[in-house]
Amino acid sequence: MIKPWRTILVFAGFAAFWACEPKTPEDSTASVPASDGIDRTVLPIREPDRPSYSDLDVRNTTPPPRFEVKAPKGAPNVLVILIDDMGFGASEAFGGPISMPNMAKLAQNGLRYNRFHTTALCAPTRAALLTGYNHHSNNMGVITELATTYPGYSSVRPQSITPVAEVLRLNGFNTAQFGKCHEVPPWELSISGPQDRWPTRSGFEKFYGFLGGETNQWQPLIYDGVTQVETPTDPDYHFTTDMTNQAISWMNFTNALNPEKPFFMYYAPGATHAPHHAPKEYIDKYKGKFDQGWDKLREETLARQKEMGIIPANTQLAPKPKEIKDWDALSADEKKLFTRQMEVYAGFAEHTDYEIGRMIASLEEMGELDNTMIVFIAGDNGASAEGQMNGMYSEMTYFNQVPETVEDMLKHYDEWGSDNTYPHMAAGWAVATDVPFTWTKQVASDFGGTRNGMIIHWPNGIQAKGEIRSQFGHVIDITPTIYEVTGVPAPKSVNGIPQDPVEGTSLAYTFNDGASAEKHTVQYFEMFGNRAIYQDGWYARTVHKAPYLAQPYATLQEDQWELFNTQEDFSLTNNLAANDPEKLKAMQDLFMAEAQKYHALPLDDRTFERMSATDMGRPSIMEGRTSVTYGEGMRGMGVDVFIDLRSTSYTMTAEVEVGANANGVIVCQGGKFGGLSLYMKNGKPSFSYNFLGMETTTVTASQTLKPGKYTIVYDFKYDGGGPGKGGVGTFLINGEKAGEGRLAKTQPGIFSVDDLADVGIDEGPWVANYGTSSKFSGKIKKVTIETKK
Repeated sequence: MIKPWRTILVFAGFAAFWACEPKTPEDSTASVPASDGIDRTVLPIREPDRPSYSDLDVRNTTPPPRFEVKAPKGAPNVLVILIDDMGFGASEAFGGPISMPNMAKLAQNGLRYNRFHTTALCAPTRAALLTGYNHHSNNMGVITELATTYPGYSSVRPQSITPVAEVLRLNGFNTAQFGKCHEVPPWELSISGPQDRWPTRSGFEKFYGFLGGETNQWQPLIYDGVTQVETPTDPDYHFTTDMTNQAISWMNFTNALNPEKPFFMYYAPGATHAPHHAPKEYIDKYKGKFDQGWDKLREETLARQKEMGIIPANTQLAPKPKEIKDWDALSADEKKLFTRQMEVYAGFAEHTDYEIGRMIASLEEMGELDNTMIVFIAGDNGASAEGQMNGMYSEMTYFNQVPETVEDMLKHYDEWGSDNTYPHMAAGWAVATDVPFTWTKQVASDFGGTRNGMIIHWPNGIQAKGEIRSQFGHVIDITPTIYEVTGVPAPKSVNGIPQDPVEGTSLAYTFNDGASAEKHTVQYFEMFGNRAIYQDGWYARTVHKAPYLAQPYATLQEDQWELFNTQEDFSLTNNLAANDPEKLKAMQDLFMAEAQKYHALPLDDRTFERMSATDMGRPSIMEGRTSVTYGEGMRGMGVDVFIDLRSTSYTMTAEVEVGANANGVIVCQGGKFGGLSLYMKNGKPSFSYNFLGMETTTVTASQTLKPGKYTIVYDFKYDGGGPGKGGVGTFLINGEKAGEGRLAKTQPGIFSVDDLADVGIDEGPWVANYGTSSKFSGKIKKVTIETKK
């Protein structure tokens, strides 16, 4: 029998949140579970001293009680759901155009928070969410791939901060994470570790998902714990469905074996981050629904938000960024392509909501729904404008700074969102789904980048239903809310290391008192030089850089600051800087003090420059190495783990044993939307270079190998003259030349975020057409790759 009040469900990405303690029907105020006399501030909780016995016969003794750490009595389950890249005005629960009925149902039976904020970028938000500390305090001032050695930006979590999952685990909870984890530094993304920042070393007993910023939803690179899972081949496979199946199974399993033990689950799908991949039936639901364009959609959403009471009636629609064209000024081809992009994005979001609905239904069938606090956060930041002005058929073109034309993208119109695309949408739709604000993801100084709809749902702990809460909140407030609701204190010491005081503020005070004064009164914001400060309703900010522009609008020293009274100006449209320069100066000074306190200084507005580990001084397993020898079975090796073959000459030497008509991959890097592969096909050694999924050049050896042992060499001589140039590839078999071919160009940037390097197989969407299988049919003794300048 499940005890009431034992479950907390936190959804981040859509917001649903319940917290408090069980109470009798006549008690109208939820309370924190009573203390059980255990000192939970020092972790792990120390076991008692072992008694010593002098008796010979066990029958003459009394056994000591078994030591076991149990969660505080009455502690609920907690489920946090975090959606990726979703703007404030996207979902129907917050007045948007996208049907998400399960999210809306949670809102109708819970609380909607309309002044809840994130950090404006994914990994920083996730680090803050899972700890209760600001992103720079977590050393996660930016995504892990852009880490530097400065405090606040190294992407290595300090020992003085312990994730909430580990705190709950050490306090008797079962813990699990499903979906996206973007908090592991890239140089630690391998079996060689260290794996301290992997989910299963950060408090989660179970992890099933992907590591990094995004993944191909049709053919993802998945880990179960620290073990890479073989890429699914089911033609109907979709990652969100898979991770939901895993989450439901885990909940049922833990409940069946130990129904009295509360759980903490973190459910973080890759949706709705690019690539936008959705089943066709969900895309088709939105056919023609966005033909009115993004300008009209903004007006429609604003009107719904006012009608629903999501925003004040006097809210003005903030202007679009100057770079976003008016819809009426677009060509017919642009309108056709762009509406398709938004149809796919909306279908992706609704499909995700459906899968979340399955999980909630399972929770209800278990009898746990009312006992679970659900925190549902609709977005780890605002919608993404990283698709640039036109969107992309393959997002990898962005990372290689190769523009795509509308004409070329229209060739993929009918398959947009399928496994033949890796798409992103035009920036105009990001602005349109961040209504009523101006800006988007990455712009931490505008609420379009940081304000995300959140729902807290907890029937046993929250009396109100369908109400709106307008107290200021931030993602760092979720962990302290969990602590208060479960009766688990924030630790003072973990493994002998003193812990920093938690920086967030519990939101439990808002659950049953909508009129209560807000307790989170000061909050700084910063991302890529976009920065702001909130204090008691006042907001000062500067927009330093747009997410789709390579250069900032001004230097950090010359940025123009604005001042707003957010109590009267919900959408930041009335700049009061000229009216009250003294207030603005005081707010600027406060920002500098808070930025210094939380390690945000010195500011760093660089983006592409920071992708170079060498230039930034961050670790790289390949640092300074010009030769590496790999063995069969090594796979999933990322850019900081696999030797760098960009814009250089190199030699691949493979010692193999083959049978007749040998097939399969010897070594590869990247995948369907950009990569290279050395492989065998029908007994012949081959090398394919796939340029951004747009064109593939193949060099094939003239010799068909008979069964036996061979040394196969592919030697590539780079033309030089800058990045991304071509070169000549030559095959040698047992020392004799066996073929030659020319590559016209190569990719100057990364091949892929999620299609990594493998030996003996090509996991994920293939670089080239290998036939029926990418698995090497023979034996690989070793593969040595050497780079040459």
